[in-house]
Amino acid sequence: MAVQYANQVDWHDGEHLMHNALKVPYFDNPTSPFLTPYAARFLPNAPLLALGTIDDVGRPWTTILGGEAGFARPLGQSNVGIRTMVVPEFDPVIKALFGSDNGNASVPLDFKNRLVAGLAIDLATRSRIKLAGKMVAGALDCALDEITDSPKATEVQMVIRVEQSLGNCPKYLNKKQIIPTLPEPALVSDTLPLPPEAIDLLTRADFFFISSIHGTLRMGNNYRGGPPGFVRIAENDRSATTLVYPEYSGNRFYQSLGNLRTDPKAGIVIPDLDSGDVLYVTGTTEILIGKDAAALLPRSNLAVKVHIVESRFIRRGLTFRAVPGEPSPYNPPVRFLATERASPDAQNANNRVIYAKLIKKELLTTSIGRFRFSVSDAEAAARWKPGQYVALAFEDELASGYSHMRDDDPSSLNDDLVRTFTVSSSIHSNLPDDEFEITIRNVGKVTSFLFRQNIRANLEIPLMGVSGTFTIHQPKEEVIPFVAGGIGITPLLAHLPQLDLGRIRLFWAIRAKDIGLAIDTFERFPRLGKSTMVYIPGGADELETKPRLEEHGAQTFPRRMLPSDIQGQDGLSSTWYICAGTEMRQAVVSWLSGKEVVYEDFNY
Repeated sequence: MAVQYANQVDWHDGEHLMHNALKVPYFDNPTSPFLTPYAARFLPNAPLLALGTIDDVGRPWTTILGGEAGFARPLGQSNVGIRTMVVPEFDPVIKALFGSDNGNASVPLDFKNRLVAGLAIDLATRSRIKLAGKMVAGALDCALDEITDSPKATEVQMVIRVEQSLGNCPKYLNKKQIIPTLPEPALVSDTLPLPPEAIDLLTRADFFFISSIHGTLRMGNNYRGGPPGFVRIAENDRSATTLVYPEYSGNRFYQSLGNLRTDPKAGIVIPDLDSGDVLYVTGTTEILIGKDAAALLPRSNLAVKVHIVESRFIRRGLTFRAVPGEPSPYNPPVRFLATERASPDAQNANNRVIYAKLIKKELLTTSIGRFRFSVSDAEAAARWKPGQYVALAFEDELASGYSHMRDDDPSSLNDDLVRTFTVSSSIHSNLPDDEFEITIRNVGKVTSFLFRQNIRANLEIPLMGVSGTFTIHQPKEEVIPFVAGGIGITPLLAHLPQLDLGRIRLFWAIRAKDIGLAIDTFERFPRLGKSTMVYIPGGADELETKPRLEEHGAQTFPRRMLPSDIQGQDGLSSTWYICAGTEMRQAVVSWLSGKEVVYEDFNY
């Protein structure tokens, strides 16, 4: 029997206002009015839960709970149980939920059903789930350390009834491996302006959590991340303390901004995962769009200004630390305030931008080209490995600038113009160490821009980083099968110089008009043709280049690739590699039941 959920979560008026302001076409709210099965499965694997609530004067605060997976679990009926260590004396969320009195405490009657919002997150896998609902039960031991008479960490138990849940994308999540640690809390400051230690934390922070509210029935919590220093300090003196951060392009739901649009109050927590220090702030916000955002934070179409009204900075107040991992390849360079640009000291070595300069362009077909770049600082950019991709930022060249709205191209206001391209050259090629190549198809705004470039223009593009783990292994004496769809040959190209081409079996589906890419590949790697089957959908009249392919030893088929082409292949490794579009990849995977299939799926 099918189950239908009648309660749909509609967009509220603040979200509609943001959608209209940014020309977002209507789509249904994907939020579920319950704890989804996926969220329930994810919760026990998440080592952290950012949690927000409202204090007794209506201000939102945010904290971070956990330290190791398993502290939060589904209890059934959309209820979530939490059991973890906290520092109740200094944690504004715990104080708001349980009150300020010391001693054993359960949730007071008037605190039950208080709005809460959470974000279960695993930074190691770039996974997160938004939760929102009400606190229905809880217990806390607010004892002091018997020796020092100072606040200590103690256990809290809570039950939250989840009324909304939603999975979010991994964009801008910087990888970190969370490690549980006992806190040694000490209050440094609970007044404004922020102390020097808090300012130092902000200049290094690469993420924070923010809680927002809409009326008395909805609350939200989410993550904001970027490069270290993406949060800028506009003011910090006796008159005002103001932070500014850019809103990068995302899923275009604008749920947090929708809340802030109708109620500007926000609670933010900024952790230092090296020292365990933590900064809690609450205040009011301003949403800046178009020219207003760019005037304060150049090259931004959307930004948020946070006026802090209360804060507390706690030394070693976290119950966890982290080992830093790979930053998000989608992080753009730090955007400095317009006032900072006037100062020669506004940029420093930690914010140095590495550039990739276009030095060569070769058109292989009418829509496929090979582009060579030299790197301004190869050591800082890190050496790439076969199968990895580079992230390039085209915002300076293609951003809409001061446009508030663009009826001709509304999506431009929601595009950070950071693109990833698989490196098609090899570290074993004849290129210098500071050069790399990408082989791409002309399919959109950024690639069209590259295809139009004149080499003499000396185009330089910020290089955001190198990442990816698509590595082809060729065990001794095994024949490795690789399935490519069109331009999906690129990760294999980077591996070829270090592989035995006699022990490769390439199944390559390619359009007739792209045959020039196949011919170029076989001319650069003459032994590869004899190991290749080329599938060319289309009529026989489109196969004028077939003899040229067969000159290189390739077998050609004037049709689509079929299951029989893949299944029943003898003498091949049990591990298959695929790089193709989603539809073709799913089909080939279904044909390879029982085989190990490796493919790149960097779905942002």
